[in-house]
Amino acid sequence: MARAFAPRFAAYLTLVFIVLGVLQLAASLVFYQSIDRQTLDEDHARRIAELLVVSDRIHAANPALTAPTMSTRHLAAAVGLQPTVKTRTADGALSRIGARIIDWEPGLAGRDLRLAMEQPHHGKSDLVGSIRMSDGHWLNFRSRDINSMWPVALRATVLTLATTTACFVLGLIALHVLTRPLRRMIDAADAIGRGRNVMVQEGGTQDLRKLAHSMNLMQERIARLLQDQAKSFEAISHDLRTPLSRQKVAADLLDDPELGSVIRSSVDEMEALLASLQRFLRAQHLDAEPERLDLVELAHEVLSPYAEQARIVTAGPAHAVTFREPLALALLALVENAIQFGGEARISIQRHDRHWRIEIADSGPGIPSAYFDAILDPFFRLDTARARDTNGFGLGIPTAHRLMVRFDGHLSFAAAPDGGLIARLDVPHPGEN
Repeated sequence: MARAFAPRFAAYLTLVFIVLGVLQLAASLVFYQSIDRQTLDEDHARRIAELLVVSDRIHAANPALTAPTMSTRHLAAAVGLQPTVKTRTADGALSRIGARIIDWEPGLAGRDLRLAMEQPHHGKSDLVGSIRMSDGHWLNFRSRDINSMWPVALRATVLTLATTTACFVLGLIALHVLTRPLRRMIDAADAIGRGRNVMVQEGGTQDLRKLAHSMNLMQERIARLLQDQAKSFEAISHDLRTPLSRQKVAADLLDDPELGSVIRSSVDEMEALLASLQRFLRAQHLDAEPERLDLVELAHEVLSPYAEQARIVTAGPAHAVTFREPLALALLALVENAIQFGGEARISIQRHDRHWRIEIADSGPGIPSAYFDAILDPFFRLDTARARDTNGFGLGIPTAHRLMVRFDGHLSFAAAPDGGLIARLDVPHPGEN
């Protein structure tokens, strides 16, 4: 019956992973973009230097072969009497490319080299240039869309993104594995808080193992305390029944019938209180296994001792996998409460949010909604609606509430349209909470 768990700290760690990954990716992009700009400039300078040197040699051997030989899909070359670029540019990037061309081929230092950047299409840039050849002609060239090639930055960006994604996935997997013992302990702590006994597996890191061991020891102490409490109450209850029986016998022997009636009434009240306490304490350490049952049939079994005071207004079967004894005890406590303070109990069984809900309505004075939480406390009595001379000890509703909490059900209340109180039992569904 472990509930689905999404620990808040895991969400924080996931956010940290994401932030770190984004920061790493952003820093890598800035770094690679800076390096890539230099790499592109170096690549253009090298290609143009090679072009000019090779073109000089081809032109010296056969001028007619210069343009066809040097033209490629990305580079167009032509020999003419006039340069395409009329003047030298003062652009800093182009000046750096020109300087690097000379660094690659120092023999071109005396040549008239002119470079320019053109954008024939939107988003594309062509590097154009002209250089005077040894016979006075001009070699005009155009490197088309110099930004469309597969630069280092793009390869590095993809690699960084893939690495970051892989690290992120591996980090989440490792986080899931490392926090599994903690999730088990949180589920166990939730079950312990509901009054169940769950053995926590002592695994994980040393700190988690120590924590799991401490939780198991704590459960043993709590279970021992509850057992001692139940045994002590059973012993007290057993010891009290003997003097109570004697008081009943003494009351029958009294000559004053009125005094005898008062004594017998007090004894009956003491016995009823002991029985209510016993049911309340049992609700705190009751164990049960889920089973498939018909809720309508179960309700008929619970209501059978009350004849005309309780009736079921639901037709048709209602099958569910739930805990028979806890549900029956909770239903019995609420039915007795409705009959005691409202004179009758009307039970309906219906679907609610894919689960079954049992409603117990009475025709009593009802309870203000401001006290719906307070009536869950043991021995609470609402003086305006439940006078001190009214039977009951304020343990019926708390008993039903403890049973629902222990077995993942839910108890809520509403005011009946025609007066009275409606108690709503959401039937426990093991494994869905």
